[in-house]
Amino acid sequence: MKPFYVRELHVYPVGARRIRLLAIAVLASLVANFETTIATILPLLMADLGMSLRVYGLIAAASVLVGGLSAGFGGILSDRWGRVAILVPTLTVTAACNFLLALVETPGQLFAVRCLMLFIEGAGITITASLVRDFSPRLGRAQAFAFWTWGPVGASFLASGIAGLTLPLFGNAWQSQAIIMGVVSLALCGVIIWQIAEPSAALRAQVLTAEAEVTAERAVDPGKVRALLRHPHLWAHVAGNTAWQVLYWTFAIFGQTLLVEAFGMDTAAANGVVALAIVLNALAVVVVGRVSDRLLTRRPFVLTGTALTIATLAYCVSLVGDRPGAAHVTLVYSLLFLFLGIAYVPWMAAFSEDAEDVDARLQGAALGLWGMVVRVMIVVLLVVAPQVVAAGGWQTWLQVALAGQVVFLAAMALLPRRRTAPADATA
Repeated sequence: MKPFYVRELHVYPVGARRIRLLAIAVLASLVANFETTIATILPLLMADLGMSLRVYGLIAAASVLVGGLSAGFGGILSDRWGRVAILVPTLTVTAACNFLLALVETPGQLFAVRCLMLFIEGAGITITASLVRDFSPRLGRAQAFAFWTWGPVGASFLASGIAGLTLPLFGNAWQSQAIIMGVVSLALCGVIIWQIAEPSAALRAQVLTAEAEVTAERAVDPGKVRALLRHPHLWAHVAGNTAWQVLYWTFAIFGQTLLVEAFGMDTAAANGVVALAIVLNALAVVVVGRVSDRLLTRRPFVLTGTALTIATLAYCVSLVGDRPGAAHVTLVYSLLFLFLGIAYVPWMAAFSEDAEDVDARLQGAALGLWGMVVRVMIVVLLVVAPQVVAAGGWQTWLQVALAGQVVFLAAMALLPRRRTAPADATA
């Protein structure tokens, strides 16, 4: 018997109903990312707990590793048991854990709470990506994933915006942000529970180019995960994008800290810069996603966005230590987020379509595999980045992130064109 909040669709939704369900999946992505955001308060948290960046890196690494294991298994289970049955509890319980976070007084307590939160949250984020794929035929896939990226970037914007406005009101007490995140997340979870639905297993197994290609319900067996592991081009996607994500997660985890330490900003001002950069990213991904769908092409956007990111990041590296003005830093940081958005959304669509060509029944497993590998990278980042920064400063670590962008550019340039008819149009 399915839980009360699971509503299974046996007819593929079209028109306004499909858009509404996509919007709920995007909202779920935003909540999943928002309720575990800690970058906005990290400088204050480290000072209050007497914790160095190295100690925080070890705590975060262990908790993200726990979340990585959860992401891998969560994606596989969502293919078999359904998306919503797993997603709703993970969102709700993680939101409630923010109230535990507000009670933390030692690094050990922080470690325990973050491990709990990331274990629960790990499955949720990859499931939201699977839901977006389920409700987006290929002709709209890039734009759908553009809105999905509003989850992580929107969560950072929401958290940064709230922190920038409310931290001064609460005497810069970081606990205020944990409580606010818990309240806001639980309220949004209520909206999700009220509105969310998912396609049946048979509908998820279909490969649709457009809404018009809706076929009748049919019996379907779950796919076997090992079918994904035999395809080198999927591993090229995962490995290349994992290298790309070194820069993204550096900004997501240490963005405010980097701006404070490398460019001399205060915490509130750094949150303002991050919020502005995220707005540009959010606009870029929607525009690029729409154009990519209209032109039925992915790779040119991926390569162009990555090349521009490499050039801008190289310039940013040269600025570290020179103490440029706040406006200068804001411009460079915003351009980086803009160019990251140009590359990311078409890549998400291409990866989803490539995995779909292998076996449409295994979207959750493919995205879960990617999510797990990315989280392993985040673990390495959290352990290594503080060591590198302590030894050579932020400039040295940004050079590591620059190398990751180069690896991604090479992987995407060498990726073979897809062989199936729908894929040929989007290679």
